[in-house]
Amino acid sequence: MPFYKKILHDSDTEILVWKISETLNQLLSEVKLNESSKARLSGMKSVAHQKGFLSVRKLLQEKGYTDFDLFYDQFGKPHLNDGRHISISHSHDFSAIILSDENCGIDLEMQREKIITIAHKFADEESKFLKEQNQHDYIRQLTIIWGAKEAVFKIRNEVGISFKDHIHLNPFALGNKVASAVLKFASLEVNYNIFFEEVENFTLVYAFEQR
Repeated sequence: MPFYKKILHDSDTEILVWKISETLNQLLSEVKLNESSKARLSGMKSVAHQKGFLSVRKLLQEKGYTDFDLFYDQFGKPHLNDGRHISISHSHDFSAIILSDENCGIDLEMQREKIITIAHKFADEESKFLKEQNQHDYIRQLTIIWGAKEAVFKIRNEVGISFKDHIHLNPFALGNKVASAVLKFASLEVNYNIFFEEVENFTLVYAFEQR
């Protein structure tokens, strides 16, 4: 079940999700890579990472792009040759991209119990409003927080930004599927709109800078 889902956020933004069920050889046979991507792929030790990398290129093909339309800047942020904004994420059996006329960030994370043990490293401020009603919902909340901070970071993409110290989420409800965040870093103070939803046992989060 390769192409999994399309989310139309608005007329200028859409999110595409791929469920990775193909073998590595199958993906390799269906994707053409530029020389830079070939070098990156060959340097990946994990087959899962390689498949995630290639499945992102399959998602690009769904929108009429190829790997030759994609390039990365000196900080590793992806860009498209036509000027549209793109952000990329992959995790285990899923990959996702967001395409927009606005600068945007996306993250896709598996919901895992392990996140509870590391929450103090990225969600210290948010712990003031989190309610550990049951473990499952607590994991879901923490995964949204992590994903939102990752998405915001992908928008700014600046060295030195700390998830714990510089990016903070305001209180949110699981059922609303929306949240807001603020980045306070150096002389910057920028607010972001956050959107999230669940894809099987994964959490998909994407962000935009507030206008």
